[in-house]
Amino acid sequence: MKQQNSAVPGSKPSKARRKTREELDREARDRKREKKHSGHAAGSRATGGVESAKSGKGSSQAKDPRIGSKKPIALGVIEVQVKKPKQHKPKSEKPMLTPQAELDLLENDERLDALLERLEEGETLNAEEQAWVNAKLDRIDALMAELGIAYDDDEDEEEKEKGDDLMRLLKGTD
Repeated sequence: MKQQNSAVPGSKPSKARRKTREELDREARDRKREKKHSGHAAGSRATGGVESAKSGKGSSQAKDPRIGSKKPIALGVIEVQVKKPKQHKPKSEKPMLTPQAELDLLENDERLDALLERLEEGETLNAEEQAWVNAKLDRIDALMAELGIAYDDDEDEEEKEKGDDLMRLLKGTD
């Protein structure tokens, strides 16, 4: 028995039809065009990966794909700044006074006078006040020694007066 060739509409014929040269050229051009556009869009490196930032999971800021330092660079005339060494402040913030001026300040110090009066009246001072008074009195002594002022002037005068009294007694003149 012979089979009859029953062609179903829309089915491929058993023999493939050969394409013409024009059709082959057109398909080749289409393939070349598709292949040419398979890369990244122009300027994609500078604009950043916009598509990749959208696809990231919960990233609030897109990472900058550019590599390198983000530090701004001054493009104008560059002035070289020379670092000046820091000047150290003196330990005492008080201005330097002459010994005579410092002695005058200490002699007119109201707190020192009040504490000395309390001592003369027989009161006892706490340790902090006593240490402060001792430090100020030591400083007064040092300044007086530096200036050449004799602290025992009253005692010397009393000794001279006693010596004068003895001379009068010895001489017998009254």
